[in-house]
Amino acid sequence: MENVSGKAPVKGTGHREQTWTWHLPVPPDELWPLLSDTARMNEALGTPRYNVEEIAQPDGSVRRHARADYKGVKVEWDDRPYEWVAGRSFRNMRIFERGPLAYFGIDLLIEPDGDAASKLTYTIHVAPRGLLGRFLILTGLLRKSGAAIETMVRQAADHARGLRPLVFDYQPPAPPPGATERLQALSNELAAGDYAHGLAGRLAETIATAQEVDLIRLRPRRLAEAWHAPLRNVVELCLDATRRGLLTMSWNLLCPRCGGAKTQLATLDKLPRGAHCPSCNIDYERDFTRNVEISFQPAASLRPLSLGEFCMGGPHVSRHICVQQHLAPGETRQVEADLPAGEYRIRALQPGGESIIHHLGGAFPAIMAADDGESFGVTPGAPAPDGQVRMVNESRRMLSLVIESREWRRDALTAHEVTTLQAFRDLLPEQVLHPGEDVGIDHVTLMFTDLEGSTALYERMGDGAAYRMVRRHFAYLAEVVRDYDGALVKTIGDAVMAAFADPAQAVRAALAVQGGIDKLNRKYHIKTAREGKPVTEAVILKMGLHAGRCIAVNLNNRLDYFGSTVNLAARLQGKSRGGEIVLSEALAQDPAVQPLLNDRNARAESAELKGFDQPVPFLRLRAG
Repeated sequence: MENVSGKAPVKGTGHREQTWTWHLPVPPDELWPLLSDTARMNEALGTPRYNVEEIAQPDGSVRRHARADYKGVKVEWDDRPYEWVAGRSFRNMRIFERGPLAYFGIDLLIEPDGDAASKLTYTIHVAPRGLLGRFLILTGLLRKSGAAIETMVRQAADHARGLRPLVFDYQPPAPPPGATERLQALSNELAAGDYAHGLAGRLAETIATAQEVDLIRLRPRRLAEAWHAPLRNVVELCLDATRRGLLTMSWNLLCPRCGGAKTQLATLDKLPRGAHCPSCNIDYERDFTRNVEISFQPAASLRPLSLGEFCMGGPHVSRHICVQQHLAPGETRQVEADLPAGEYRIRALQPGGESIIHHLGGAFPAIMAADDGESFGVTPGAPAPDGQVRMVNESRRMLSLVIESREWRRDALTAHEVTTLQAFRDLLPEQVLHPGEDVGIDHVTLMFTDLEGSTALYERMGDGAAYRMVRRHFAYLAEVVRDYDGALVKTIGDAVMAAFADPAQAVRAALAVQGGIDKLNRKYHIKTAREGKPVTEAVILKMGLHAGRCIAVNLNNRLDYFGSTVNLAARLQGKSRGGEIVLSEALAQDPAVQPLLNDRNARAESAELKGFDQPVPFLRLRAG
């Protein structure tokens, strides 16, 4: 068997190990996500959760000391960080201070085995502590553990082949008295609302039957992927389920290194400006666009969840990490790892610096920890051969070197994304920042609209009729903005301000608004007299859009935006004529926006705008 970690396991008195090999008709890339999910496997095996104390060490590293009660036997151990190569291998070792064992470790290796098949090698390392430990080993601890693992492996392979719905056999705990009836009633109520999208039954089933590892942090992106449903539909479902009492909501301040939710709060106004991650032993700031995430849990009255960990720090928890290896001082190690082209961050689990590598494909550059143990980069020597990675620790201390993808937030639904959805503002209007607080937004697209000639419209139609017409156009704008994943921030007289997380969706919404105005006018054809002749009145819109940085604030108990991005979007709307969309040049040059403008008759202009020192370039286009 290949030594997964590159070094021998801990040896001690009474050391035993046993290896199993299975040949499975599933390719490695389908098997890895299932078998590397060690928390799910432990829960399905009936392993109780354990408590972890994270203790900062003088050298900046973190000791993870765990405690648990296994069928009346109290055990304590140091939970060593996993080592792994994503898609191929992982290793873990627990060193016990209390209990019948001195240590217990596992090695897993998945290799291709012909066409669309895998060879799986699994090894357990164990040593006893005292008579009870020796008795457990003599009476078949290894054999029983191997049989249980084989069952899980076979179940995972069958799931990957579509032969069973669940990854592992799992029996949820008995619900609290009345919970089943409450869940059914609330699910029916949810299904009858405007935001269920036919998914209320799926959510109720998930709450009742899913494993706790899935429920402790329900993430809409993962649900949308599993249910093959549009993300906005799932987000709206979860928001409405929170309002109705099926779910509770949590704002999570994610660590920028490990991605863990180290601060979790129920309301946005309680979110701190920063937090400390005990797992990484670092302090970090909040970033609404990057590391403030919204997630959900079942209401405790419907499905109470236990406390503690099923497994801490495994490959599935940190799916953004491609390679994680522990290197002794001065050690050089080469591991099998085929990393595709992309941007990677090189760092250590211990506090220190980092380095960004733009990998173009082929041989991955050899990476090095400098002698200070806090600087990382590329070694001047030749890289390892294709399909391998060479890692060098030139420092005088043990380091856990990490190669991670920069796309670790792909599962997270950020606060910026959810607060720019209309359903969030409609369903949970009380979720706002604390008065006087502000948060920076790296990139938001803002749309301003206004009615052309609204003053004359009121004079011709009369206040009542004109007001009804204005309200109808507000409703029309709100509907289109929601359809394109945006939110109406506020109305200002006859004008509207809307926000979008995605610039392309904002431009699509603007085109759709202008493209549908004729239909709106035909639906509400209102006739008045002008110079003694009947005239059909029409809504004619002016629109301006710009994208950039701004700040979000609490204004009149509503999330609002301020800054030069807001001012420029409003000024551009002022340059629009009826039926036109005016886009800032910066927005028009966005790579996702450019294809939307290719077939449009757009004209480039620039103008001096109030509050801006230099002329502002923009594009003027008609939707038709």
